Amino acid sequence: MKKITVFTPTYNRAHLLPRLYQSLCEQTSRDFIWLVIDDGSHDNTQELIRQWQKDNIIEITYLFKENGGMHTGHNLAYKNISTELNVCIDSDDYMPRDAIQKILITWLQIENKEKIAGIIGLDADNKGKIIGTDIPVGLKKGSLWDLYNKYGVKGDKKLVVRTDVIKQYPLYPEYEHERLVPLDVLYIMIGRDYDFMYQNEVYCIVEYQEEGSSKTIFKQYKQSPRGFAYARNIYKKYEKSFISNLKSSVHLVSSAIFAKDIKLILKGEKIYQNWIVLPLGFILNMYIRCKIRF
Repeated sequence: MKKITVFTPTYNRAHLLPRLYQSLCEQTSRDFIWLVIDDGSHDNTQELIRQWQKDNIIEITYLFKENGGMHTGHNLAYKNISTELNVCIDSDDYMPRDAIQKILITWLQIENKEKIAGIIGLDADNKGKIIGTDIPVGLKKGSLWDLYNKYGVKGDKKLVVRTDVIKQYPLYPEYEHERLVPLDVLYIMIGRDYDFMYQNEVYCIVEYQEEGSSKTIFKQYKQSPRGFAYARNIYKKYEKSFISNLKSSVHLVSSAIFAKDIKLILKGEKIYQNWIVLPLGFILNMYIRCKIRF
């Protein structure tokens, strides 16, 4: 069996997939499976993948599902991955040619893996510039939450995760008519029980698309309020800072307004904080509506 699954949720990205495919074909290690999760594409994604499967340069598994958003693609991937490790590489991104080899060498060198959930590496742009900041020198292991909130690291990072660890935690909830649940909630839950090894190695070259979720966050707040409310409750559960908890409560109130469901602020973590920031939640909601409009 291969050691790692590279999985790619994709929706109408047939024009971008060849670059990722080429980067996988050029990997110095072939000890991986490429799992493509087609989130209901109506372009030629399926035909493209089927041809690559026939070419048989790398091992490819293709799964089609009805359109449901990025987190639902992750859910289907986690249900089907059987390799020891997995990493998500988005359809508009690609991997440096030695990325798989570096990941597997690092993993092999970890002596006691029992409480290690995986590896956190770096993203870079196509000119080699690190997205955000490096991991501070001397930091060996810890959680994703600590990396951002304790050590002040900025920018997206690439997570390689043990598959058996992921299967210990609930899948992302799937709400009717909503298309997004923030993906970091799973890694935050994992980080309470396990450490990740930190590596200042680039595992992914990223290119943000204009239609991607990074550019439409305000619209997503309105369109997926229950997904964001779920995430805010996870943040509140694990965040120790009172101020950070209040910020999450402000967003939670705004989500409840978008969802037209007061129950969202009457359940979950530290409910009293939701009432403290109720006026601020209304203000944030109005601000988001203005940003969407203009």
